[in-house]
Amino acid sequence: MTSAMADAYPSVAGVVATAAAFAAFHPGLCTLRVVGRSRSGRPLHLLTVGRGRRNVLVVAGPHSDERVGAATALRLAEQVAHNPLLHSGADVSWHLLLCLDPDGAVRHEAGPVIRRTPAAHFRHAYRPPPEEQPEWAPSIRAPEAQLPESQALIDLIDELRPVLQCSLHANDLGGCWVQLTRDIPGLAEALGKSAAEHDVPVQTGTYDALRWTVSGPGVYVLPEPGGTAPAAAPSAEPAADPVENPAADPEADPAADPAVGLARSTWLRPHRHGGMTALFEVPMWTARTVADPASCPDPAPQLARIGRQLRGHASRVEVLLAEARAVLPAASPERAHLLRVVAKLAAACPQVAAEWERLPPDALPPGTLPLTAAHVAALDIAARRIPLRAAGTLLRLLDGCPGPAAAEVRAAAGQQFTRWADALAAGHDPVWVPVEQQVRLQAAAVLAAFRLAVAGE
Repeated sequence: MTSAMADAYPSVAGVVATAAAFAAFHPGLCTLRVVGRSRSGRPLHLLTVGRGRRNVLVVAGPHSDERVGAATALRLAEQVAHNPLLHSGADVSWHLLLCLDPDGAVRHEAGPVIRRTPAAHFRHAYRPPPEEQPEWAPSIRAPEAQLPESQALIDLIDELRPVLQCSLHANDLGGCWVQLTRDIPGLAEALGKSAAEHDVPVQTGTYDALRWTVSGPGVYVLPEPGGTAPAAAPSAEPAADPVENPAADPEADPAADPAVGLARSTWLRPHRHGGMTALFEVPMWTARTVADPASCPDPAPQLARIGRQLRGHASRVEVLLAEARAVLPAASPERAHLLRVVAKLAAACPQVAAEWERLPPDALPPGTLPLTAAHVAALDIAARRIPLRAAGTLLRLLDGCPGPAAAEVRAAAGQQFTRWADALAAGHDPVWVPVEQQVRLQAAAVLAAFRLAVAGE
């Protein structure tokens, strides 16, 4: 089903069409059904493979700018269907939610299909604020005000009672890693072997799980309830991206308590039924800097530098945003939404910079990794990523805006975007990972987790 994949991510429509053809070709084994609809009315499709009594739920597309998951879901469907040991032999049904946020994914599909540089990616990237991200929104929004996509996922978890939920993510620049809500012994070894086969670094420094327990290189486990609170909520890049770290902002959670928000997350929902969740990250571009194990005996100066850089870039975004507002036509709902995305990114940067500066040296609890060169590199990438997302969104707003004043603002924003993108590339030497490799690596990690945690191999 995916063997002839071009080196490009499939579209939302293309994934559904492929899944429908696959289900029709395996009528006794596979089904395709709609389990909900997005805010814009797009269907949420669930492809099921197998008829076992136990259930594995795979969620693709939790973030709109992380597109590998849909292709991975198709690959998993093919691998499971062709290997009875993965379904009937294990008494398991696999349920693959092909895209949790189709509205956001369609927005992100704008621009070139094949993006060979991070700059081309960030120029067209789209990611909504956290309260509009279906996987994480339940941790922020009141229970009675859930997004329809979030409610569909919650209902699906309660219907299936999965022994394992797999959330498929992708980081734009870095390495591969896994976050778990319960440990899976042996997964670090399996991840390391597969990563080496695909020449992708295992990311040993990620702020996403800075205070999580380290099970092995690249595998991080959520601390037990009542233990040390995690630095980041279960989201793809929570602390590295301020709009994805509601735990850092008490006002972002209705209960003003990060622990309450975490308990409501879709990550922990399977625990109500005896299951668990695993999040699988693979990179679009590798950066070897995120695998550097060298210790940082005095990381404070570097963290201070990154903080100053983040604040400075945020100030520049705010200036460009004000200039853009002055030349843009009257705000349509879409334009107002994108302006809010940019404003939130810029406004939260100083808060995140302050959080990072408070890290060294004794901010980490026992059982977690000390700050390494890999952590500092991951923070540097994040500090550059945030303003790039904001500047790219501004350029999207200014595209096609008529008049010399708009052209002047667009040129200034474009020049700034290019300088920031060049600096990111110069500092971390990104190398594109072909989509087929991303898919193979992510699918291998999912199957390793399944075999170790569910099949008992």
